[in-house]
Amino acid sequence: MKVVVYTLGCKVNQYESDGLIYGLKQLGYEVSTEIEYADIYILNSCAVTNEAEKKSRQTIAKFKACNNNAKIIVCGCASQKNSNQFSNIANITLIKGTANKQAIVDKINSVGQEIDELSLEYEKDYIVSPSKTRAHIKIQDGCNNFCSYCIIPYLRGRSRSRNLDSILKEIEFLSKCVKEIVITGIDITDYKINGQKAITQLIEQLKQYNDVRFRLGSLEQGIIDEEFVKAVKNSNVCPHFHLSLQSGCDATLKRMNRKYTTKQFLDSVNYIKNNFENACITTDVIVGFPEESDEEFKQTCQFVQECGFYNMHIFPYSVRSGTVAEKMKQVDGSVKRERAKVLADINRKLNKNYIEKCLGKRFSVLIEEFDGEYYIGHTENYLKCYIKEECTLNTFVSIKILKQYKDGVLAQKEN
Repeated sequence: MKVVVYTLGCKVNQYESDGLIYGLKQLGYEVSTEIEYADIYILNSCAVTNEAEKKSRQTIAKFKACNNNAKIIVCGCASQKNSNQFSNIANITLIKGTANKQAIVDKINSVGQEIDELSLEYEKDYIVSPSKTRAHIKIQDGCNNFCSYCIIPYLRGRSRSRNLDSILKEIEFLSKCVKEIVITGIDITDYKINGQKAITQLIEQLKQYNDVRFRLGSLEQGIIDEEFVKAVKNSNVCPHFHLSLQSGCDATLKRMNRKYTTKQFLDSVNYIKNNFENACITTDVIVGFPEESDEEFKQTCQFVQECGFYNMHIFPYSVRSGTVAEKMKQVDGSVKRERAKVLADINRKLNKNYIEKCLGKRFSVLIEEFDGEYYIGHTENYLKCYIKEECTLNTFVSIKILKQYKDGVLAQKEN
């Protein structure tokens, strides 16, 4: 039988879907990740925004268009938040939440709703089926931050960390298959060993895997200190730092319940830039957060330019029921859309500025695919490269950046 495992949302969801794929293949199922004809569909859903939940329901309709007689299983944040939105949809046989998704492998023919209680302990390890060039490894789940706009702590539970030996055992397995491993979790900054924050300790362990480079997932600003920077500089971790900003205005940050000021954030950005020559810093920004004034948005625009990000993920604020921000005075939708456009224009300029600083410089690229014309991969600082010269997939090649091109850069392979 054929099963489609389709994933929406974050890298943690992708990792957990990889675990489902591995388990299903072990039982003899043919597995695809594309929306196409299948006997069973598994949707790993997202609920970070209203749009994400809507997309979950739309995806189910696409499944039924491919095979209206297929069984459909839904799991993830959207079903954890509101399982009833799926319970009356024809063909849906099993609904699970965010906990114990791996059980779907053994319950693929079960019927009903199983929204398990969220554990205070890290659940049992997954065995994942990695791609040809890159894999994700989950080191942590849940979140204790309770930002006023975010529903995720209620859907994923409290922060809990995976055993270090378990992480290293999986890295050992993955390092035989891939050349890049992404360290991921809901809040990896809060990774702990024996109750103490230990992301730096984990980074120091990565040096033993010489043939692999590592990339860190989203980080909170507070982790950037001398110990952390020293560990990254002395490791095979890429100089690519995704620091979650959300707003460049202190008043807005306070309403968001973000636990830093713009000065503290900028200090972290500058500390990275002073220690890594070609550091790539990316971020997330929410526009139109409740009560955000024109002046507050202007401050954000000025601040992101001062930070000099390579790229920003820009999100118009989306109301999440059950959060503190739901009860605040909302910004008009047209205002949010206009602010998103303004920030997108700034983002394009920042992107161009960063690339110009990289022109003529040499980097290492992991070759990930060939599109029939170009070999495509990413540098250690996350520039997407298009290379004309023949390359071998899943290998590192030395290149020189020539110019901005498409959604990345045109690069020349060095001998």
